[in-house]
Amino acid sequence: MSILSREATVAPPGFNRWLVPPAAIAVHMCIGQVYGFSVFKKPLAKALGITAPSALDWTEADVGVAYSIALALLGLSAAVFGKWVERSGPRQTMLASMLCFCTGLVLAACAVKWHQLWLLYAGYGLIGGIGLGLGYIAPVSTLMKWFPDRPGMATGMAIMGFGGGALIGGPLAEELMKRFASATSVGAQEAFLIMAGLYAVSMLFGAWIVRVPAEGWKPAGWEPKAHVKPLVTNANVAVDVAWKTPQFWMLWVVLCMNVSAGIGILGQASPMIQDMFGVSAAAGAGYVGLLSLCNLGGRFFWSSCSDFLGRKMTYCVYFILGAALYMSVPWTQGQGNVTLFVIVTGLILTMYGGGFATIPAYLRDLFGSYQVGAIHGRLITAWSLAAIIGPQLVDRLSVANKKTLPPAQAYNSIFHIMVGLLVVGLIANLLVRPVDAKYHVKN
Repeated sequence: MSILSREATVAPPGFNRWLVPPAAIAVHMCIGQVYGFSVFKKPLAKALGITAPSALDWTEADVGVAYSIALALLGLSAAVFGKWVERSGPRQTMLASMLCFCTGLVLAACAVKWHQLWLLYAGYGLIGGIGLGLGYIAPVSTLMKWFPDRPGMATGMAIMGFGGGALIGGPLAEELMKRFASATSVGAQEAFLIMAGLYAVSMLFGAWIVRVPAEGWKPAGWEPKAHVKPLVTNANVAVDVAWKTPQFWMLWVVLCMNVSAGIGILGQASPMIQDMFGVSAAAGAGYVGLLSLCNLGGRFFWSSCSDFLGRKMTYCVYFILGAALYMSVPWTQGQGNVTLFVIVTGLILTMYGGGFATIPAYLRDLFGSYQVGAIHGRLITAWSLAAIIGPQLVDRLSVANKKTLPPAQAYNSIFHIMVGLLVVGLIANLLVRPVDAKYHVKN
């Protein structure tokens, strides 16, 4: 097991820190497949009927529960295993992530074969979700240690791969299902199995090349500033203390509201654009890929901007501009303007992704770098709740609205609810203050 230990991954003198981002992206691009899960909804909802849902088929809402479970377990597992991740190092964590995530995909294939909904929940949701949590926080923590001079950019590099997972996963799943579809299969079983094999190879590559900096390492010519900006500290706060501070819980609400407002739309993206504008399933998969690209780009762009704007100001932009854009979405549907709809929702997804990438740097500003990975792990339990609120809100309300409204108009009221969530997040962000010195680790 020595090759998997943290000590075995310590970088030698002269190591180029720019070799680490590819390791982070190799893992995050795989586990980010969860964002492309919506392309499976319609096929899995007619797995028995093949051409149309049968009486024994699952509903799209039933299938969507697996997505919510996976993202809920992401946050819970990150919180539970956060200290272990810091102690064990990224290589061992990435390997554990690969085993859980790819096993989840294999079990999802078995769920389709035997048509067992509980197995889809247990495999893709529970076991795969644990793989998501482990694979999510290890690269983030590692890259922040390599880039103390640009923590926002560092977290953007780490997390943009996760946001881009659907850019590959969505179209890949659609193409695989099309390739293996037959008179007796929608092709989902084969798609899950092939994706499990491909993702296992990529994640093993990331685990092999990842490195951590030696104790006391810092970039050449860089020194921590003696006088720091407001809300930025050179002190450190331990994870068991950080979560007892009001700042932690304000940021918890900030992340929960930002994620809830975006994740439901992303999880329902393919069926939503098909219902609202009557586009094909292939176009829906392409839309999922485009949103993934926006999600990916926003993670790097907005988190890099936060190094100059400050984290608090950046989140104000997310909430205020995001609320204005959500208010405009029903109008684009009323106009039948699918191009404008795609542009508006794409911009929303850049800030959704940016919120994920900016939060680790926000934590590092407030609590220092000492146990920021473990603190981040506990904070993204907010993601766990958001993964239930957002997708279930969109899934259940859209189904209910379709009983009284045309499918094209079933989502409009949901966008107004998202505005309310963003307002709550804005208030929490405005209440963030510097952490009291009594919480700092004493040297």
